[in-house]
Amino acid sequence: MPDARKPSLSGAAPYDALLLLSFGGPEAPEDVVPFLENVTRGRGIPKERLKEVGKHYFMFGGVSPINEQNRELLAALRKDFAEHGLDLPVHWGNRNWAPYLVDTLREMAADGHRRIAVLATSAYAGYSGCRQYRENLADALATLAEEGSPELRVDKLRHFYNHPGFVEPMIDATLAALEQLPADVRAGARLAFTTHSIPDAMAETSGAPDDPARGRPGGAYVAQHLDVARLIAEAVAERTGAADRSWELVFQSRSGAPHIPWLEPDICDHLEAQHADGALAVVMVPIGFVSDHMEVKYDLDTEAVAKAAELGLPVARAATVGADPRFTAAVRELVLERAATERGESVTRCALGRLGPSHDVCAVACCPNPRAPRPAAAER
Repeated sequence: MPDARKPSLSGAAPYDALLLLSFGGPEAPEDVVPFLENVTRGRGIPKERLKEVGKHYFMFGGVSPINEQNRELLAALRKDFAEHGLDLPVHWGNRNWAPYLVDTLREMAADGHRRIAVLATSAYAGYSGCRQYRENLADALATLAEEGSPELRVDKLRHFYNHPGFVEPMIDATLAALEQLPADVRAGARLAFTTHSIPDAMAETSGAPDDPARGRPGGAYVAQHLDVARLIAEAVAERTGAADRSWELVFQSRSGAPHIPWLEPDICDHLEAQHADGALAVVMVPIGFVSDHMEVKYDLDTEAVAKAAELGLPVARAATVGADPRFTAAVRELVLERAATERGESVTRCALGRLGPSHDVCAVACCPNPRAPRPAAAER
């Protein structure tokens, strides 16, 4: 990997806390349908349909791994901050399940926090991965204002998809997954970089209006994933002594109406195509996800693995970054980088690949809501 200069910074002022903001997930069978009602609120989906959708959770005892993984990340961030002398409290709130975002912000306000940096557990541009988090922040802040809470300012940290602390753990995870394959197919194994499928129209409007990547097919969402996939593929090829390592960006977890075009190919369709093309093996690399939550455990470890077994195609799955120390260090660097920027200091922003570091503050027209405009926090 190329060297990336790390910012030489001191102190997190003006920030007095960090909020880890995530999606949330059920932690018991009785939580599944209420959780899905939260996720789909306003769409009029019948409860019986939600029970059908929730079958993936029921297969795992009604428990999503995401909350426990967030607890691990929360503990790792607190440990990293303490070890590096960064006196910044770290709190955790979810969009769709306890601990709910509004409750966490209410507690933070009561504790005296007023200027909060926010880490969303989504690395890329896009409505679902960025703006919707900011809309939920705006909703929570409006609720607190109605309650007479002291005013809070929240600043979302920039997209971290190409930060070395995110990319390098994924390289190592891909190499480790290759080692899981039988030795006789390892050298010829192809890489399938996976991420969440979204509607084509949403993908095309992802990113800032003035972002050159937004003008590409698939917009910033696809361009950012492709850049990370290329970085990982090139590093893996170099470290395994391969002249080239065949790879492709593929998608998973589609949930929309069948008549609406979504990003393709789906991972299972991709595995069928690779088998028909004579692939010896495939390593699935979930670059679109920060942790091994339900969509990784079911869509890849269960559904895609079953498809590969049906085809007789050897597969392995790379781990996500989770609470890797390099990722927690990256979060610390992002906090210090943004804090220094807010103080008017000049900083070097870590980023690998061709696209450079993402913007700090989203434009009002970033990643528009596909249904109807709604207020969003952390924009200008």
